[in-house]
Formats: sequence, C-alpha cells, structure tokens
Amino acid sequence: MKKSGHFETASLQIDVDGHHIVDDESFDQADFLRRVKASGECPKSSCPSPERYMEEYHCDAEHVYAVTLSAELSGSYNSAVLGKNLYEEEYGEKDIYVFNSRSASVGETLIGLKIAECEEKGMSFQKVESYIEAQHTYFVLETLDTLKKNGRLKGLKAVVATALNVKPVMGSTPEGSIQQLSQARGIKKGLAKMVDEVAANMKNTQEKILAISHCNCEERAKAVRDMLLERASFKDVIILDTAGISSMYAADGGVIVVV
Repeated sequence: MKKSGHFETASLQIDVDGHHIVDDESFDQADFLRRVKASGECPKSSCPSPERYMEEYHCDAEHVYAVTLSAELSGSYNSAVLGKNLYEEEYGEKDIYVFNSRSASVGETLIGLKIAECEEKGMSFQKVESYIEAQHTYFVLETLDTLKKNGRLKGLKAVVATALNVKPVMGSTPEGSIQQLSQARGIKKGLAKMVDEVAANMKNTQEKILAISHCNCEERAKAVRDMLLERASFKDVIILDTAGISSMYAADGGVIVVV
C-alpha cells in the first residue's frame, strides 16, 4: 500500500525495559518477541503526538484521511483530531477527516483500502463510516496479560484460567472496546470457536475482504482462513504478520480476524 504513494504512517512507539522501538518499517518482530520474553516487565506503548499528525497533514494531497486505533483502546484518535485542529489554526482549513477505526491491526488496513476505493470512485467518505460500522474484529491469543496489564480490558470480568489452558475468543463491541464472545480449552479449539463466531455474523461475504493478521504463527492464520473459506466465499483474502503494536498486544501466537 505504501508503494502507491498514498499511504503514510504516524507511528506509535513501544518501550521494553527501557529499549525504545518505533512501530515503522524498522520494526523487527523476532527481536521484539525475544526482548518481551526476557523481560519481567510488561511492554508499554505511546501514541503519536498531535504535532506528529499535524506534520502528516501538511502534504500536497487535496483530501487527507487519518485512520487510528479504536478510541476506546488508544489516545491516537484524540491526538489525530488535535493535530487537525493545530493544522487548521496554523495553515487554515483543509479537507482532513479522522476515522476512529473502532478496531485495530488489520482492521485499520481494510479501512485504508476502503478509503482508497471510495476516492477512486468519487464516493463520499461517509461510505467509509458505514463500512466501519459493519466491520467486526475477532481474536484468540495465547495470553491476555499485556491487554490486562495495560488496562485494555476495562469492565471485562477476568474469566481466564491459564492453568486449565482456557483460550477466550474475544471480539470488538460496536463502540470499539473489547468483549469476550466465548472460550475453549486449547488454542486449536479456541480458533475453531472463533471461526464459529465469525461465521455467525457474516453477511454479503462475496463483497468483502477477509483479513487475518497473526503474530509469528502463519500456519494458524492459514488454518483459520481455510476453515472460513469452507463456510463462505470472499472478494479477497489478506494474511499479514503483525507489526509493532499488534505484536505487543497479540503476543507470540495470537491470531486476529476482521471481516
């Protein structure tokens, strides 16, 4: 997508035991996972500053769109909106629109693709808001520790019994926070349960892209793809390895599905 020249990233940043990591093209997932495994501390993330977003808005494009992590999970959305305000105070009005993805990871990728499609077809950005409202995000992780320790599971009852190898199937709420959908014993059954949850909510799949991101577990992602393709046909299928923030929260072995 970046090779097209239409996409740029305002990168989040991660700290692991004082080691500073920028979530951009320089991110080394294997090195990051090694550092997290060796650390006794939970990694911490920080969102881009309003000034950083302002820099990205200062470009030649007539229409500028920002897609951020769910406002329920990150300060990125508020920062992007503040960046727009700062830009307009300094340079005057510009056609800038900030999308709250109400999702994360590959969900944001799909929204970026939808924006590009709407621009090419001369369609209103409101079509993208409708797309976001209809989008669903699901995930199964080996551990929810990072999400819990960084306060991303607020209001969610802790039902995980790691000693029993219980894997919760998680999903997005309409507002963009996280909810538990079901659970299963073991990762294989957890992934199968997630496929059941995805299938139960699928509509008009021939018009949609199935997007799967995974943290260092491509075979699991492909198995989820195959299970879903047995249930429905899609316009396209995308499988991506997670970058920085997604790797931090998905942790080694996590799988995320967005459709």
